[in-house]
Amino acid sequence: MAGHSHAKNVMHRKQVQGAKRARAYGKLIREITVSAKTGIPDPAHNPRLRAAVKAALTANMTRDTIDRAIKRVAQGAAGENYEEVRYEGYGPHGIAVIVEALTDNRNRTGGDLRSIFTKHGGALAETNSVAFQFERKGVLRYAAAAAGADAMLEAAIEAGAEDVESDAEGHEVSTSVEDFAAVRDALEARFGTAEAARLEWWPTTNLMLDAAKAEEVMKLLDLLDEHDDVQQVYANLEAEEGELEKLTA
Repeated sequence: MAGHSHAKNVMHRKQVQGAKRARAYGKLIREITVSAKTGIPDPAHNPRLRAAVKAALTANMTRDTIDRAIKRVAQGAAGENYEEVRYEGYGPHGIAVIVEALTDNRNRTGGDLRSIFTKHGGALAETNSVAFQFERKGVLRYAAAAAGADAMLEAAIEAGAEDVESDAEGHEVSTSVEDFAAVRDALEARFGTAEAARLEWWPTTNLMLDAAKAEEVMKLLDLLDEHDDVQQVYANLEAEEGELEKLTA
């Protein structure tokens, strides 16, 4: 029986991992589709699409799958018409949350997210009721192997970036919204396409919570992130050193 239970547990974990991978692929395909529709359906001439393709390849999506998604848009194939929507709300203990989604049904997505917030100690709020606690930043992320820390810092600052943080895992370059495109193009020319290149919401002040309260918030954030329509989730959560790493492991 022990062996049988072990086999079932392993199978369950594989199924869970498979479901997470399928959701992640679905979100990446959605971003590729929207990127291709909002510009030229050719990564060579569409920076947002180029970044979406790079993100998909980094997530081990096959080139054939990516090419099919772009081809459907280029050929004008009928399909979902997604729109970009921002939702704002508060989680447990007053944590501010911004959710970015790509949806073909605002009522469905809004209803789903409202339910998730409510069931987990939060509340969906009006647009701009939370955003004032964040600032919009351009962000590019490169693998550590793309460049040395000094080379990345020099190139980024020369291109007009605001800051660069480098560690063993990679490089994170932040810019103003206005300078994002110029910095992205300059770094692409030198280091290739970034693993991620997008506009993000960064909190201007963080709310410190203990481990138990942070865990409540992380449960909400994880459920929001698992929704098929949700692309990015941002929050002004801060926890004791090491606690967030444990909670996100």
